[in-house]
Amino acid sequence: MKITPIKTPKVKIDCDILDVIESSLPKIKDNSIISVTSKIVSICEGSIVPLDTIEKKDLVYREADLYLPKEKNKYGTILTIKNDIMIPTSGIDESNGDGFYILWPKDAYESANKIRKYFKEKYNLKNFGVIITDSKTTPLRLGTTGIAIGYSGFKPLNNYIGKRDIFGKKMKITKANIMDGLAVASVLVMGEGSEQTPLALIEEVPFVTFSDKNPSKKEINSLRIKLENDLYGELLTSVDWKTQK
Repeated sequence: MKITPIKTPKVKIDCDILDVIESSLPKIKDNSIISVTSKIVSICEGSIVPLDTIEKKDLVYREADLYLPKEKNKYGTILTIKNDIMIPTSGIDESNGDGFYILWPKDAYESANKIRKYFKEKYNLKNFGVIITDSKTTPLRLGTTGIAIGYSGFKPLNNYIGKRDIFGKKMKITKANIMDGLAVASVLVMGEGSEQTPLALIEEVPFVTFSDKNPSKKEINSLRIKLENDLYGELLTSVDWKTQK
C-alpha cells in the first residue's frame, strides 16, 4: 500500500471542497482512494460555529446523540456517542479552526459520494473510493488514531467467516475493517497539527474490493453495533448516558 499526504492551501469558509481537492491532487489513477479529513469538508459546507457564540459544552451536548456530563470525567472532557461512534466532544474541534468550532459534516457519507462522483467522472475511473476521516482516542491507549466517519466506492469489510486459517481451522467471527484501517494509515501520514496536509492519496490496495455503487443504508447500518450487543456492552450500558434530542 502506498499513501501520499497532499498539501493544500489553508482551507477557510466559503470554499468549495471539490476545488480544494482538484487544485491540490495530482491526476487520479484507477484503483485508488482519496482520504479527506472531515475538518475541511465541514469548513467548506459551513458546519462551523463562532467560538464566542456558545459554550463548547453546550454545543457538544446539542450535537451528541448520547453524552456523559463533563463533571463525570476527571479531565473535563465530554465522552459522547454520535452517529453510532464513540468519540470525545461529539467530534467538535477548535484546532486549525480560525476562531470557529468545527463540527462533523452534516452527512459524511453524502460528502464522500459527492466527491467520488465528481472525480470518477472527471478522470473516467472504473474503480475509485473516498473516505472521510477524523481522529479518535482508544480506551487504555495513549494517543489518537484515525477513524472513517464516511466512505464511498468500496466494500468496508473483508469477511473471513467460513474461510480457513493456515492450519485449516474454519474462522467463525473475523471481519477485517478495511474502512477504518485505511483511515488509521492515512490520518497517520496526514498529521494532527500544522502539517497542512488534510488529504491523502491511497494507491496499491489489492485487498480492497471496489464497488460502482454508493453505499446503501443497509450497508452503512451493517457496520454499526447496538450498545447492548457490543462486545463491551456491559461497560457501555452500565453508565447513565444523557441526551438532549
